[in-house]
Amino acid sequence: MSGEAMLVFDEGLTAYDFGHGHPMSPVRVDLTIRLARALGVLDQLKVVPAPVADDALLRTVHTAEYIEAVKRAGQDPDHPDPEHGLGTDDTYCFPRMHEASAHVVGASVEAARAVWEGDVLHAANISGGLHHAMPGMASGFCVYNDPAVAIQWLLDHGAERVAYVDVDVHHGDGVQTVFYNDPRVLTVSLHESPTTLFPGTGGPGETGGPDAEGSAVNIPLPPGTGDAGWLRAFHAIVPDVVKAFKPSVLVTQHGCDSHAEDPLAHLTKTVDGQRAAYLALHDLAHQVCDGKWVSTGGGGYAIVDVVPRAWTHLLAIVAGEPIDPETAVPESWREDIRLRFDRVAPMRMTDGRAPTYADWSTGYNPDTWLDRSIKATRDISFPLLGLDPTY
Repeated sequence: MSGEAMLVFDEGLTAYDFGHGHPMSPVRVDLTIRLARALGVLDQLKVVPAPVADDALLRTVHTAEYIEAVKRAGQDPDHPDPEHGLGTDDTYCFPRMHEASAHVVGASVEAARAVWEGDVLHAANISGGLHHAMPGMASGFCVYNDPAVAIQWLLDHGAERVAYVDVDVHHGDGVQTVFYNDPRVLTVSLHESPTTLFPGTGGPGETGGPDAEGSAVNIPLPPGTGDAGWLRAFHAIVPDVVKAFKPSVLVTQHGCDSHAEDPLAHLTKTVDGQRAAYLALHDLAHQVCDGKWVSTGGGGYAIVDVVPRAWTHLLAIVAGEPIDPETAVPESWREDIRLRFDRVAPMRMTDGRAPTYADWSTGYNPDTWLDRSIKATRDISFPLLGLDPTY
């Protein structure tokens, strides 16, 4: 499938860097690219550099006042601007912050453009997925909202409907906010319960604005949810709502912070469960929109043991050549980890788990938080999309 799928990447994208000690280290992107290259995944992809989004493109989602605030903060990082969410406890200021953030946006828009204009069928920007940024404020490590700008670009260039599916452990609140009252965009987010995790939103009752009821679908999951529960929830809701919406293109966000080893959240998925989710989204793109699929990265803070393997699986699926989970991690990559971090890297591309689950059709168990949550979302969202919430 070489030439039919694309990765938008250049080394400049690792300049999105909040500095030493911040959990969102650009090292995770670098390590992913190195692992994907060592496994031959990049040979299956058309790799192109990312343009830098100009102000006019950023203003399709962000306010002019906010863009100017980001520029000022990047020129003088020692003076925070909490009114715009800049220089806070989670979103630090750093030099040339505007340029680095606009570069990430440019990468996602280039991926969207290539898919929409037919250059490739699938395209990815693993440095993207900055889904918490609001039109006028930074939030949750996110300065500019690259998925939202990419979706708006698709709408502005003829896409009648865009479905956005977010599998990050945190609610995709920024993307939802941007399109909450736009009936052309379906936002679907699976995330840890807002009662236990930032940003505290994403309940099943958040279903879209008055002109777009049903356009937001939220599936909050109990802390501790692993592969079986996560996949049960995904398959009980996501394929049905996306198929009902009939999008022209599928945009997805692949934060891998739902893993058991992630230090910032409380789900217990494995790399194997994350790979299963990526495969399901790939298949869904082919079922609903002729394969038009734009994928981004997102969160993920176990930067050696989890992120590189998870996103290398994602890139391999984007390329149409999934990696066998039992594949050995190349010794050259493991040696690099030993020399750079003085630690032992994973031996294989698997966590040794089979990502099986009980389909929703097997029955509803009201005694479990998970099933009550799934049922709440189905009961609220399905009728708004013309679906029957029963089994």
